[in-house]
Amino acid sequence: MSTSKALVRTILSTLHGEVRAQVKTQWTTLMLIDSQAVKNTCNASVESKGFCFYKATNGIKRHLVVDTLGFPFFTPCTKASVSDVQGLMEMLSANIDCFNCKPVNIPKVTILVEHGYHLSSIIPALQAIYSGMMSKIVLSSQPSPRRGKKQLRANQGLS
Repeated sequence: MSTSKALVRTILSTLHGEVRAQVKTQWTTLMLIDSQAVKNTCNASVESKGFCFYKATNGIKRHLVVDTLGFPFFTPCTKASVSDVQGLMEMLSANIDCFNCKPVNIPKVTILVEHGYHLSSIIPALQAIYSGMMSKIVLSSQPSPRRGKKQLRANQGLS
């Protein structure tokens, strides 16, 4: 990593910690993860674009991790052809220092992902990257709402 990127990352993490300390605690206990496939301009290079078959989008995919206050932690962009799980693994492995420096004596960070992420493949891969990872985080997935529940919520005005 270049020194300018490292400097920006250090400044952002310091500011993030100070703002969190003013509002709550310095360490978050919940992270929300999702991705978005979007079309990018015709000026983008072919190397930076891919095709997302799931959403039928030719472009890039933005992966986003935020806390309960809406502060972004990590926001990498990949080709749209990169799967959500692969993007998550790349993002967490590139930012492993965030979890390495987290004290063990505070509650684990719950990472909430949508039903498209397969925890059965993510957990072993995370343990291979950093063996102490599961002592600091808990992965949680929301089940996909069934058609009947979606219709019931829509009828109640909760869609």
